[in-house]
Amino acid sequence: MVEKPLKVAVVGAGHRSVGYAAYALRHPDRMKVVAVADPVEHRRAALAERHGLAGDMLFESYEDMAARPKFADAVINGTMDRLHYSSSMPFLRQGYHMLLEKPIAATADEVRGLIRTAGDNGAVVMICHVLRYAPFYSTIKRLLLDGRIGDVVSLHTSENVSYHHMATGFVRGRWRKEADSNPMLLAKCCHDMDIIAWIVSGVAARRVSSFGSLVHFRPENAPEGSAERCLDGCRIEPDCPYSAKTMYVEQKLWGFYAWEPIEHVPDATDERKLESLKTDNPYGRCVWHCDNDVVDHQSVLIEFENGVTATHDMFTGAARGSRTIHVVGTKGEVEGDMEAGELVLRLPCGEPGRTYTEEHVDIGVRGDGHGGGDGLLVDDFVSTLLGEETSRGVTRIEDSLTGHLIAFAADSSMRGHRTVEIDA
Repeated sequence: MVEKPLKVAVVGAGHRSVGYAAYALRHPDRMKVVAVADPVEHRRAALAERHGLAGDMLFESYEDMAARPKFADAVINGTMDRLHYSSSMPFLRQGYHMLLEKPIAATADEVRGLIRTAGDNGAVVMICHVLRYAPFYSTIKRLLLDGRIGDVVSLHTSENVSYHHMATGFVRGRWRKEADSNPMLLAKCCHDMDIIAWIVSGVAARRVSSFGSLVHFRPENAPEGSAERCLDGCRIEPDCPYSAKTMYVEQKLWGFYAWEPIEHVPDATDERKLESLKTDNPYGRCVWHCDNDVVDHQSVLIEFENGVTATHDMFTGAARGSRTIHVVGTKGEVEGDMEAGELVLRLPCGEPGRTYTEEHVDIGVRGDGHGGGDGLLVDDFVSTLLGEETSRGVTRIEDSLTGHLIAFAADSSMRGHRTVEIDA
């Protein structure tokens, strides 16, 4: 247990970490940011100004920060995926508690290594599985715990990744190449694998099969008249749904990614942004002429130790991005669409002319990120370390293991064209 306010150091001052750290500005009595490490000077400076940090508490690397004797209670680790293991270990060895962005690490051995190190040093590690905190999923969990549909028998989830999200993050952006980040399923659907494991509630996964590939975003599928860059001679750009100009300048989508190459330019004009997209900005590339290699669709089938089965489908290029779920139990079913804020409970009914009842459940959607989950996640992290009451969604690293093992097994199955047994 630590004393108020919880003192945290931010490692990796990117979009997610900055958002989590903002909790300290809203609740200064509960959390205080005391340091930041990031190789980009203006990111360090921006976070330092926002939180009033002293100059000697700004570090160019996590190694520099970790070289100091322990000076905070916890670390918010928002480094890039492949750095999670190496950037977490030195802090866990010093006994820092940690809020770690998902996915935990790139391999099962690394995940288990982090779990062991945290346990050996008395460190509490929570993973940023924010969907557990979204009212949509927390309401489903409550219905299950209340026994409304009996015991879970099977479930299906889907993540329909919008065309603009796919183009930005996984075709043009930093998660486009597996070797530089992670496989698509682990990077994008880590939340969904965790939700499935959470709903089945502590039962180990036994077997996994998976199929998927990269079909659409390939050079041979480039439409006639397209060019290497949207704004460099492309004849179809004005009508192309993937136009960088349309997405990032006119619709103002995904600005925290698209303008990262010119984030050092204060208040960049539209003209400056267009010039960036036309020349060296990676987000100005044609989606059919990138160096991406992650899959653009994947399906997963899971069998758990208790016989429960689950399936997950990841589709990309969807016109409307959404997550859906359908859980069937021994006494009923619950089905919903997260982005639409719709959740329906159905129970069998033997009345004349009626085979089931249907109840539309109010989930109280909020708008602070991931269906309302971001702020609740940080509050639970702080409450955990302060010894206060926490929610049912607490995402300790040990509880996140099953979802990650499913993701690792799914990619092994897809590549090897076989069913994969998961080791306990």
